[in-house]
Amino acid sequence: MSSFLFNCRLSGSSCIVSRIIFVAQKTNLNTVGNRYKSMPKEMTHVAEAQRQRLKIKEKSAKYVPGKVSLQVLGSGANGAPRSLYIFTDQSRYLFNCGEGTQRLAHEHKMKLAKLEHIFVTQATWKNMGGLPGTALTIQDVGVPKITLHGPKGLDFLFKATKRFVVMKNLKLEMADCEEGSSFSDNVMNVQYVPLSKADLCDGTNEGDKCTQTAGSPNMDVATSTESRDTRKRRRSKSRSRSRSLSVSEDETNYYGNEIDGTKFASNSISEEAKAELAETKEKGVVMGYICRLTPRPGTLCLEKCVKFGVPPGPLLGQLKGGSDVTLTNGTVVKASDVCEPDDPGPVFLVVDCPGEEYLDSLVNNASYRKHQENAVCDEDLAYLVVHFTPKNVMQHPKYQRWLQMFSPSTRHMAINDANVCMGSTSVHRIQCQLNLLSPDIFPLLGDKGTKITVVKEDEEKTTTTTTNTCRSDSQIIQPSTVGIFHLRPRKGYDVSNELKLNPKEYVEEGMKVVDVEDTLPELERKLSEKKSTLVVNEYPKVLFMGTGSCIPNKTRNTSGILLQISDKINVVVDCGEGTYGQVVRFFGEEKSRDVLARTEAIYVSHLHADHHIGLIGYLQGRRRARQLLDMPPKPVRLFAPKQILSWLHFYDLCFEGISADYELIPNGDLLMTGPTLDATRMQQILSDLDMEQISTCYVRHCPNAFGVALRHRRGFKITYSGDTMPSEDLIQLGMGSDLLIHEATMEDELAHEAVVKMHSTTSQAIEVGRLMKARYVLLTHFSQRYAKLPRFNENFTENIGIAFDNMQVKMDELPLVPILYPALKMLFADHYEELETKAVKRQMRLEREKLEKSKGTTAAATAAASAVSANK
Repeated sequence: MSSFLFNCRLSGSSCIVSRIIFVAQKTNLNTVGNRYKSMPKEMTHVAEAQRQRLKIKEKSAKYVPGKVSLQVLGSGANGAPRSLYIFTDQSRYLFNCGEGTQRLAHEHKMKLAKLEHIFVTQATWKNMGGLPGTALTIQDVGVPKITLHGPKGLDFLFKATKRFVVMKNLKLEMADCEEGSSFSDNVMNVQYVPLSKADLCDGTNEGDKCTQTAGSPNMDVATSTESRDTRKRRRSKSRSRSRSLSVSEDETNYYGNEIDGTKFASNSISEEAKAELAETKEKGVVMGYICRLTPRPGTLCLEKCVKFGVPPGPLLGQLKGGSDVTLTNGTVVKASDVCEPDDPGPVFLVVDCPGEEYLDSLVNNASYRKHQENAVCDEDLAYLVVHFTPKNVMQHPKYQRWLQMFSPSTRHMAINDANVCMGSTSVHRIQCQLNLLSPDIFPLLGDKGTKITVVKEDEEKTTTTTTNTCRSDSQIIQPSTVGIFHLRPRKGYDVSNELKLNPKEYVEEGMKVVDVEDTLPELERKLSEKKSTLVVNEYPKVLFMGTGSCIPNKTRNTSGILLQISDKINVVVDCGEGTYGQVVRFFGEEKSRDVLARTEAIYVSHLHADHHIGLIGYLQGRRRARQLLDMPPKPVRLFAPKQILSWLHFYDLCFEGISADYELIPNGDLLMTGPTLDATRMQQILSDLDMEQISTCYVRHCPNAFGVALRHRRGFKITYSGDTMPSEDLIQLGMGSDLLIHEATMEDELAHEAVVKMHSTTSQAIEVGRLMKARYVLLTHFSQRYAKLPRFNENFTENIGIAFDNMQVKMDELPLVPILYPALKMLFADHYEELETKAVKRQMRLEREKLEKSKGTTAAATAAASAVSANK
């Protein structure tokens, strides 16, 4: 490993790294991490936020909320989460939390500060893949405790991920969700309704047989109808491939350099607990919910009070409390005369029937039947049924007959794969604007599922074209993201809030920026002129799917890169949350299947959550894509720290079968200093990936963090840093690379913070590329403070590029990227000016602190001198 001495000089408002001196040092990364524990950490606001929250909660718990709405956070479309958010004027509730939930919540300002209860229908990734990321966000905004509701064992997801999802200030509890029990608060009562599956292969079900459900791209392994023998054979093959790898508990603290040194309890999960979880997985328990809003007295109507002559004062309070009053003139005013009718509390059901094997349990369920057409009273009739059930199951005759048993007044809303709205407008907005600069490097997105607003020039109205209209077929609503269904007061589904895209508006926004319109022709001329000197091959090319660090924001997702080596070989480099969805959004529904199916390898640099938590979703998406294209099952080559096996093995054992979807090649077996992977196996891997060499090295970040270099048989070489401080080993590994993709988390003035968090600044990353003699350098992994653009400096030369989400560049077109700098600064002038202003203020603050420190030192020296003189 290496340690570094940085000599910096101030140039204007920028701190430029003029020299990096490498001092070779064989040292353990944990020792390096300990060196930084004494450094100042970021001040936390969590404790104060928690205190404020408790005060508000105690006050609001006395009242029944007057407004309750259901808002679709994730529509369930392919590549999008399926999540339902319950809003009240006091608290929030979430039903299912698929991968990408926290990013959509951030974009659509669905604040998570009042969220304390999460209800999950089934322990599968599509329902809980967003829990780790969402929990981290909840913790940061001061929520003290989250209660999970659903099948047994959900809380073990956090125990299994505690090494890379650190829940230091958030308490997690698992509710007891036994059949017949319920949860209640001042907002609603929620009854748990578990469903169990039948074995469709035993020949006992009417007209049913072992169908294709197991192979259906919409079904999960845990709920499929494939026979147990088939599943055992598949798991056996996977185990034989991994027999040489020991699966042990991972006790590594991956954030040891960033937290206060608190010792973690053992990560071990008892064998008894694992056995219980495996049994729960085999049973495939699915949880439904019957929700009834707490009854609320009718509100007092002041207009009616005036009409009856009720004066301001205590009489209004008595009427509001339901008591009749007598006025001074002897008139009796009844509470019923001046109050709105009481709201007994509507009932809504949350139903998930993931496969045909659950249909008998569903249609025969007595708890649900109480709220169908033959309910004892009108108040028991379901006002709304929310279906997380997949489209193919909803179309089953049994399910259709069950739907017909509800009252005609009952509304139905499906959050499933029949929807096509992926939920984000921000990614389309920035892509439309970047597309103005280069349609080749920033192509318009292939996602066509969201409504597109078109303004006709000859009419003062807006029309909408889309493939995803809100259908009322059999009263079933297929909502878009942020669609709202109002429960109190009862207003039904609100179409006015549905998501819409307006590409023309986005382009006009970009063109309105000062000088952009005048700059575009000159930019196009320069790009064309440069391109005419290049010989451009279609492959290889690089697609950035996530260029932000830590957590996703509206425009930068967490780490993910797609290397398209050829039309038949794709390699994913890091796989942050939502990477699968990014592929679907970029290529569109159909083309993405081929891209996913032809993903032959996935590389994970290290085990921080923002670099690998999207792996399970990507593996499952790849499996579905191969099924749809009638391609045989084939495990992906997974290059990763071997410690990842602890997490993947646990998930496979306790939640869903994924072990057949990957073949692990430990990064540590590919070290440039001495690879230990079997030579025959290595040659087969290189042949399959059309590579000449794949080598790794340790880098200076968390334990077990790696950089990688890939050399193709055609000669080109790509090096990826992962997360790291400047690393001498990485320079040696990537020497002579055609392309270095290097993290640049911080701007230069934040070099101290970069050291604390073991990241690189922009100038440090550029210097690494220079020392490596890399032909081109693309910077990525920007702090989320640089949502659109990082700060430039004079080190940004003609071979340096900045990565954006959904930026696709052919290797032969890398010389075009630096030409975009002036136009980028102009397009995002407001954002860039804000960055510069913050930098100036930060520099002024540092100078003030330095001056005050200097004054303090001088005063102390003067006092000491005076004391010496007095003693003489």
